[in-house]
Amino acid sequence: MSTATTGDPFVHPALFYRGEQQYTAGTVPFVRAGLAAGEAVAVAVPGPHLELIRAGLGSSATNVRFLDMTEVGRNPGRIIPGVLRAFADAHADRGRVRIIGEPIWPGRTAVEYPACVQHEALINSAFQDREVTILCPYDADRLEPEVLADARATHPVVIDEDTQLPSPTYDPQDVIARYNEPLPRPPGAASISFDAGELPKSRYFAVQEAERLGLMGVRLQDLTLAVAELTTNSVLHGGGSGTLRIWAEDERIVCEVRDHGRLWDPLAGRRPASRDQPGGRGLLLVHYIADLVRVHTAPDGTTIRFYLAR
Repeated sequence: MSTATTGDPFVHPALFYRGEQQYTAGTVPFVRAGLAAGEAVAVAVPGPHLELIRAGLGSSATNVRFLDMTEVGRNPGRIIPGVLRAFADAHADRGRVRIIGEPIWPGRTAVEYPACVQHEALINSAFQDREVTILCPYDADRLEPEVLADARATHPVVIDEDTQLPSPTYDPQDVIARYNEPLPRPPGAASISFDAGELPKSRYFAVQEAERLGLMGVRLQDLTLAVAELTTNSVLHGGGSGTLRIWAEDERIVCEVRDHGRLWDPLAGRRPASRDQPGGRGLLLVHYIADLVRVHTAPDGTTIRFYLAR
């Protein structure tokens, strides 16, 4: 595979497949080619597809790292730091690294999808100038045409049937901006305003409301930690104050923090933190804790919303 369209050593093709036969025909030879070249190879796809690739590889499967994307990537914002960069960085001494990553599959919800497609767009910046190949399969039979159109916009090369062509609509920056969608205020949410002197009060408020809504145990501890990180960030970097809201949505508890800061870096919270990094781990930690994170930033402020399953 080549990225002659960009000249970047990073290779990021989309694979449009139809049915299991095309899926294995597009993924198994890709893995075998990486193994033959001495590359470190990982496969992060939904569970049933893991089994297809593992079966197609036979005994060679023992040389591949397999990850169920429905678990490790249930929050799309965790995939770059916790899956892709984690594997690529751990094997950087092997030369080129090869990964199959399938973050978008039939069953992803409408509330998850914007975070998924932003993830696909951000991969191109996260791995710029890295010797990494990431193949992203898309179910061309079952995904909506709009999803396939977004795949063409986030991948410089598209593989469809027996053709491999540069995408004429490749424009990941446009995708990042387009899915920077305002998050409407939910009706009936409990809310509290806070500043530096009211951080403990806001955290206590969040815990009390979450307990009332049915959050318990480790999930309640996760919410407490995430709220502490986001409200502290608002005080330090978001104008000194903010608003915290919490509510129930389907089977999840949703919490959001709005402030007057501007999140300039689209990759904020999606880079692994270096050991000597003094700060900047707050949003990264929220991505690791939450089942989903949505972000909207504008000149007048930023909203960060996270979801936890009850």
